[in-house]
Amino acid sequence: MTQDNATVVERRGRTREMIDKLLAERQEMLVLFCQVAGLEPYVETNSVTESLQRFCQVLVDYMAFAHFEIYDRLSRGEERRGGILATAEQVYPRIIELTETAVDFNDKYDDNSPRADLGELGSDLSSLGEALAARVELEDRLIASMLEG
Repeated sequence: MTQDNATVVERRGRTREMIDKLLAERQEMLVLFCQVAGLEPYVETNSVTESLQRFCQVLVDYMAFAHFEIYDRLSRGEERRGGILATAEQVYPRIIELTETAVDFNDKYDDNSPRADLGELGSDLSSLGEALAARVELEDRLIASMLEG
């Protein structure tokens, strides 16, 4: 195997590891989302508060990983494959918008914020769920393009 081929294989292996980690973080976040959503009625109990805090922590970790490991990599020019760059250019502006919904949710329900009105949690989870579903679809498009090349 030539040095160039070895470098490509190594980069693709790192890409696959990065995607696997993103998907694992996404899965953990979605499981916790479902757990929190299933705690209805939303009243302030230790179970609701602890589950909500854990979800917020994992949500932020997932968003940060996606941003700093994948999108930053693309913006730094570390990806040269045109198909991936074209897909990223199409989906990234919308992903940024959807990330704001998650950040707003976290800011409202994070442990360090003033007590949020849990009476709004159901509608906030619904809005967040829609944003997460849209984000997953966009990320899956980008992941598919990353795995094709």
